[in-house]
Amino acid sequence: MHTVVERELELKLVLSPERRIPVPARLGYLTDDPYAVHVTFHIDTEHPVYWTFARELLVEGVFRPCGQGDVRVWPTKTEGRSVVLMALSSPAGDALLEAPAAAVSAWLERTLRVVPPGTEGEQLGLEDELAQLLAQ
Repeated sequence: MHTVVERELELKLVLSPERRIPVPARLGYLTDDPYAVHVTFHIDTEHPVYWTFARELLVEGVFRPCGQGDVRVWPTKTEGRSVVLMALSSPAGDALLEAPAAAVSAWLERTLRVVPPGTEGEQLGLEDELAQLLAQ
């Protein structure tokens, strides 16, 4: 049986140091895709925007800057609040999003309880499939 761990929260799209606009989002984690986190942004378009990247990147990014290329994550403080910044780059453009660190950390802890780090491969059942293939 597969488990889904979701959390709705409001992110802020950082337009400039003084200007942020709220962006409703959903963090999603699926045990049948154990290495990834999925972020759905509900922006003012007909279809939501989806991003998928390594769970490990978000876990590390809560504590220290990490990532390169399309997704970079780092912790910081804004107006005295702890936040996690996510810089996303795609051919369609770049975005800097700010998420409340406490909410992201609490959600990540739930995902880590469901699938502890280092056990992701067990979720995929690769050993069972390989054994079946070799037995044939």
